[in-house]
Order: sequence, then structure tokens, then C-alpha cells
Amino acid sequence: MTEFLWTTILIFATYRYMSKISEKEATEKIKQLTVDLNHHNYLYYVKAQPVITDYEFDVMLQELIALENQFPELRSSESPSQRVGGYISKEFPTVTHNYPMMSLGNTYSEEELRDFDERIRRVIGSNFEYVCELKFDGVAIGLTYRNGKLLRAVTRGDGVRGDDVTNNVRTIRSIPLSLMGNNFPDEFEIRGEIILDKKTFERINNERADIGETPFANPRNSAAGTLKLQDSSEVARRKLDCFLYALYGDFDFSTHYDGLKMAAEWGFKISSHYRLCDSIENVFQFIETWRQKRDSLPFDIDGIVIKVNNFRQQEELGFTAKSPKWAIAYKYKAESATTILNEVVYQVGRTGAITPVANLKPVLLAGTTVKRASLHNADQIQKLDLHLHDTVFVEKGGEIIPKITGVDLSMRKAGAIAVKYITHCPDCGTELIRQEGEANHYCPNENGCPPQIKGRLVHFTSRKAMNIDGLGVETIDQLVEAGLLKNVADIYHLNSDDLLQLERMGEKTVGNLFEAIEKSKQVPFERVLFAIGIRFVGDTTAKKLARHFGSYHKISQATLEELMLTPEVGDKIAASIFDFVRQPANINMVAQLQESGLLFELDASSVRDAGTKLKGLSFVITGVFQKFERDKIKETIEINGGKVSSSLSSKTSFLLAGSDCGPAKLEKAEKLKINIISEDDFLKMLQ
Repeated sequence: MTEFLWTTILIFATYRYMSKISEKEATEKIKQLTVDLNHHNYLYYVKAQPVITDYEFDVMLQELIALENQFPELRSSESPSQRVGGYISKEFPTVTHNYPMMSLGNTYSEEELRDFDERIRRVIGSNFEYVCELKFDGVAIGLTYRNGKLLRAVTRGDGVRGDDVTNNVRTIRSIPLSLMGNNFPDEFEIRGEIILDKKTFERINNERADIGETPFANPRNSAAGTLKLQDSSEVARRKLDCFLYALYGDFDFSTHYDGLKMAAEWGFKISSHYRLCDSIENVFQFIETWRQKRDSLPFDIDGIVIKVNNFRQQEELGFTAKSPKWAIAYKYKAESATTILNEVVYQVGRTGAITPVANLKPVLLAGTTVKRASLHNADQIQKLDLHLHDTVFVEKGGEIIPKITGVDLSMRKAGAIAVKYITHCPDCGTELIRQEGEANHYCPNENGCPPQIKGRLVHFTSRKAMNIDGLGVETIDQLVEAGLLKNVADIYHLNSDDLLQLERMGEKTVGNLFEAIEKSKQVPFERVLFAIGIRFVGDTTAKKLARHFGSYHKISQATLEELMLTPEVGDKIAASIFDFVRQPANINMVAQLQESGLLFELDASSVRDAGTKLKGLSFVITGVFQKFERDKIKETIEINGGKVSSSLSSKTSFLLAGSDCGPAKLEKAEKLKINIISEDDFLKMLQ
């Protein structure tokens, strides 16, 4: 019998047992589960050395949640169950810092760093050491612990006061809710940086592209925006991380270096990349090492922080009004170039969002020729005070695409024309709108604006949605220009006579296209729901909605409050769905799609099996299969609660290998001791 079947039997046995458990027994069980889960959480998120599978962890967590639901008075704010979020905050209270949250002085110059070293020596002599650490490019946070429990998490704010974001920070699994050991003060503060690693950032931006939203500019902006979300369950889903690096309070140790070591023993995530340096030359060596290696890190850094190690010497050196005199940040220069701004053009997305883009005189930057740069929104253009044909500074740091960071005013020509943000859509001429609280302008002409129509068609036919092979961007452009497609429902009313009159449309091409269109009628409801393009509804949210309601009809009849009861659906997404299903054009479109035979309710077998058999298991799929198409395998895994990944790692539960699979993946799976299963093995798991 497989491991997951044994575990499933254990779950049912546990639930039957819990129906008879006493409060005293529940107290002991909750205490033990909390200790065990915190230990495994630490091994996974801090040490990166898990010793149990994700599924085993989830089984323990579900048992804890069930006990806490049965005995709610036994639930504590430090419980591992609180990691999943679910708290909605309408505002963040302002809190005064116990210790001012100062900023560091910084420099880009070796000469200024030597001056800093000389100032230190003039005050405390030559008998001292520096600690060099990576300067994480994230959001500063202060964490207060009382009696070993997380009490409060506060942002930097203005340095004197910051926002209390404790509920959101509790969802960050690398931040301990309870400390290990007992040799810590009754109360102290530890500070660090909340970050998003590069892979998580890429995932979030892919999801934003799926729902028609503008991608975040960089991981730091994404982390900052996530930390201030009102829905803590959405914060949990984005998987923020945190490195800690500074302690404040009364401690037994006397140096910063020893403090970092002790903080790691208490369970905090401390970067291993810090070093004691006994001279400024060793500091420069550390700086140069990470200048060369920083791109290999899974997260962004923008420099190195240098601190005097001894606390007594730090006190002797003191502070300026804004910064400690015993620390400085050496910042790496972002790769930059100057070029000419030729024009600003405006792109219209499928949701109507307007994105301004700068067309530049081509310039070489970071090994590539840059011709375009993001301007994000109207506020950014106003802030830069851009004029046509300005000489602009362009950087390519941690950005997705290069950005303009400033203007060389000394090069501005007399009579230069200021860039004014457009007031009307560049394609259909409709007056733009800007919703309160949003940075972007929008074209409201959803059903008459060509880029929006084309964008929705491209989204609808994409692989993650209806997967209609043969309807690519160029073909869609051609069909829209010919007046054959005005909305997605028109796809199912195309006829061969019209298509055969178009260029590059032979009988074979048309036949293949109609075959793909017919095949799309078997696409499951959750993908249809994603395909129709409700704003803010990505593929993950579409699956949650489909499984929660079971049919489009029930979604269309739901109140705002009922929509918000769906996992991961907050007020913003709920309002978007509520508006979408009531717009006459959308009602008509969905009715036509239903008449064409698309699936607008969940298959009964999916509902029966959803979220059980493969819960907590992760799969990588490789090779060719006889009984399933790859998309169907992925869909089956997800319907049954599992996850599908594109690459193998220590977290992978199974490599599902068909015929003609590459030897490299098999070798890696064996090296990582990952179970390799066949298509038949997979079918047995589902039975």
C-alpha cells in the first residue's frame, strides 16, 4: 500500500478519534502538534533541509486545525494554523518604534568607504572588526518578541512610527511565531528585510499577466505592495520571505557577529553570507566577491552593509540625526546609460489598461541593445518631467525591462515639448478613465476597442485557457480586421467559406482550425471560466471558483458576500466578478458560448474527487503517455489536490515518466531519491 494511502487512512482514523477526545487530551495533542509543525516549518523554510514530505506536513496541519475548530478556546495566535491567513484588515494602525528605525548612510565610492574607515579609527583606534553582510533589496521590518512569542511586526514608516502589519507577517513561514530554546530576553526586537525571491516574483508577474494586470516593476515593489494587502490569505499565497540581521534589547553577547549566531539558534532565518573582516582591505575583497556573484543568488541584493562588530564600540561612535556612525552601506551601481527619448507610445491591454512606453534611440546596456523603456503610468511621467528628445538616464537593475530614472536637464533643448499623458484611447478614441486608488488609466470601450477585442481573443485561445491551436496572434488580427471576429463567441460561428477567402487560409489549415475549435468544447469548466477573461481572475482563482460554486449559473447569482466566501477571493476580485456577470454584453457572450456547447458547470466526477486523493503531493511530468494527454494529466492531478511543477527539486513527490522521457530527468530523480512512477502507477493512485 502506498504512503499516501496509509496517510489517508490515518486522517480518517484521526477524525474518528477526535470525535471522542477530551479537552485535556486535545490540549496535549495541540501542544505536541504545534511543537512538531514549528520544527518541520523551521527545517523547511529556514534550514532548507526538510525531513518529511509536504503531504505529511499537511496531514499534521489539518489535524491541528480540526482540533482547534473542535476546541476554539485552545487556539493561540502562535499556532501554525495561523500561517494560512484569512484576516481582513481595513487599515493598519500606526505604532511608535521602541528604537528609531534609522536609515543607513550609503556610498558608491571606494574613496568614501576609506574615509568612513578613517573616521572610525580616529574615534576608537585600530583594535576593532567589521561585519560585512549582503544588503537585501526588500522592505524593512521590525519584529517584537515577548516571552519568545511574536508580539508585533511594524514597517519602517518615517523611522519614528510605522504601520502594524502583524497579521500579514504571521503568514511568512520563515518568520518564527515561537522561538526555539529559552535563553532569550523577556522582550526584544529583531529587524530584517522582507523579500520576494526571483522565482516567486516571476510567478506573481505571470499571474498578473494572466488576469490582464500590469506586472510589478521589480521584486522590492512587489514585496512592499504585498505586505500592505488587506487580505492576509492573499499575502500567504504570495510566499514572502524574510532575512533578519539586527537585534535590539538587553543581551548576554557583546558583538553583532555573536548576535547573528544566537538569532539563528533561536530559529530566525539569518543569511549565511556574512563575514568578520579585520581590515578595510578585507571589506573591499568581500564587496568585490559579491559584485561578481550577486546575479547567482535566488534573490536581489543592491550592495553590502558594513558594521562595526562590538556593541560597546558602536555606542562610543554614536549616531547622527538620521544614521548610525558605526555602519554604512556600499551600493553597487546599477548598469546605466544615457540616450535620447524619441517618443512616448501607449499600449492598450485586453482589460483596457493603458501602458506608456518610451521609444529610445538604441543604446547598449548590460550586454543588450535597449530601444524601449517602461514608464508605468501618468504619475511616473509627471515625476520625471519628461520632454520629447530629452537626454535620459536608463537603468537595467532588478527591473523586468529597462526604466528611465532621470533627465539630463543640461542637455534639454530650448522649446522642448513636455510629454503630456493622453486623455483618449490611442486606438478607438474613447475618453480614458482612472478609478480611485488605481495608478493606471483605462479605456472603458470594452466591446469596441480593437486591442481589447484582440487581447481577449488571444487570451481565450491561449494554451492555459481554451488551447485552440491555429488561432495565433496573426490569425486573430486577420480575422478581426476582416470583421469575422468581434468577440470570443464568434469563434464558434466561423464558417469555412469566409475563411477560405483569406490569405494563408488553405483547406488543410481551415480543417485543422475547425478540428481544434471543436476539441475546445471539451475543455473543463474551470478553464472556460479563466478563458472568458474576468478581470483579476487568474487560472488559480478560476479553479477555486469552479470548485466552490460548481457552475457559472451559481456564480452569476451569487451576492458579493457569497463570492467572498470562496478561498482566495477578496473584495476586489468579488466586485470584478459581480460586475462582469451582470453586464449585458457578457450575459449575451456566455449564452452564445453555452449554445455552442462549452462546459459551464463542473463535471460531477471532478466534484466528487476534488482535493482528496493527491492532496499535498507534487509531480513533475515527462515523456509521452498512452492513456492521457499531458494537459489532461496535469488537470487530473490538480483536480485531485496535487501540484504540478516544471522542474525537479527535493520537494518533488513523484516523477511521472512516460515513454521517450529524457535520461537527464531520470538521473536527477534518482539522485534526489524521488519516486519514479509510470502511467499505470498513476492510475492506481487515483483508484
